[in-house]
Formats: sequence, C-alpha cells, structure tokens
Amino acid sequence: MIILYAFIHEEKHQDLLDRYLSVFSGKFREDILKYRRWQDAQLSLLGKVLLEHGLRVYYNLQDVEIDVLANKKPILKGHDIHFNISHSKDLVLCAIAEAPIGIDVEFLDPQINYLDFKSQMTPDEFHRIHHSDSKIKSFFTYWTSKEAVLKAHGDGMMIPLESFEINGNECSIDNEKFYVKELFIDKKYQSCIASADINIKEENSMYVHVKLEDLF
Repeated sequence: MIILYAFIHEEKHQDLLDRYLSVFSGKFREDILKYRRWQDAQLSLLGKVLLEHGLRVYYNLQDVEIDVLANKKPILKGHDIHFNISHSKDLVLCAIAEAPIGIDVEFLDPQINYLDFKSQMTPDEFHRIHHSDSKIKSFFTYWTSKEAVLKAHGDGMMIPLESFEINGNECSIDNEKFYVKELFIDKKYQSCIASADINIKEENSMYVHVKLEDLF
C-alpha cells in the first residue's frame, strides 16, 4: 500500500492548473473552476494528481478510467487496484492498495468543541474522549477512524457514526468486519486508514511526500 501526500501552495496554483487541468475530464475541469477559493480548487485537483502520479510511477498504469459505483464510491475501471482520497486544511492524501480501503485526514483544529458531536458518539466513545489527557487528539482519532471505516464500507452517510463502535482497531458493520490503522503524516493532522482486509493491520505502508515542484 502506498500513501501519497502533498501540501497545497498558492504560488504553485496557476502552474498546477496549466499543467494538469486539461488531463482530466470536462466535468472535473468544470467542477475545479467553480471553486471560489484557490485552496478548495487545489485540494480537489491535487487529489486526482496524486492518484495519477501514484498509479503511473508505482503501478505502471496510465490513462486509467475512473468509474463510480451505485453508492457513489469511485473505483478504477478494469483494474483490481483500489484508492481513496482525503484532504483537510493544507494537506491532501491519496492511498492506493490491492484491497478496498478508506482514508481520512483532519487538521487538529483546537477550536473544535467535541461536545458538539456527543450525539454522534457511543457512550463509551464519549467517555474515552471526555476523560482523555488530550481531548482534541482523542476526538480526531475517533472521527478519522470512523470516517475511514465508512469510506471503506462504501455507504458513507447512510450509516450513522453512533451506530457502530471501534474497539481494538476493529469494528463490524452489517456483519462485515473492518480494521483500522492510525497513520502519522504530520503533527498538525490526524489520519486513519481502514479496510475489510485484516492485512492492513500489519502492512508496512510506503509514505511518499510529493512536492509540487516535482510535478512539473
């Protein structure tokens, strides 16, 4: 499994648009150009750029078509390679693996009040966060692990966060077991990856920091 990540930079924004916007479909180009903030446009574009870069460099795959399942989860058409993309603040992650995966990253925002999310937690989850020495870290560990599981499952918003609980980095949804692994990318961010493949627990992921200047 490969985890590619990059940080957005305003001074590289126009270069990225000029170099990569024409590579992707008309619909995706239109969506990128609709963003009012350069940050949102670059985060979205970089996710696709990291995927294209990772497939080409590490899997020798080019011009791969992305299809969308009925549950709106994107897949690589005609290939048994799976991916998932997440971004927050200034960081974009793209995970590529041989099994279905979900990945989530969140900026450790000190302004977040975990009490506002109590209704989306199980009683045990709330207790662990509430009595933690680092409530912000504990809250975002809970959040990213659950979001990663939902993305690995594929049904996303159809499954309430409080309807399942992760214990020992494992959980079950609809009798399907999922495994969670915490990732470390940057001290300002919390990230987790999840899969129904138990091997994710022991797999040594390759972390690749893609610098924007290397993409041109």
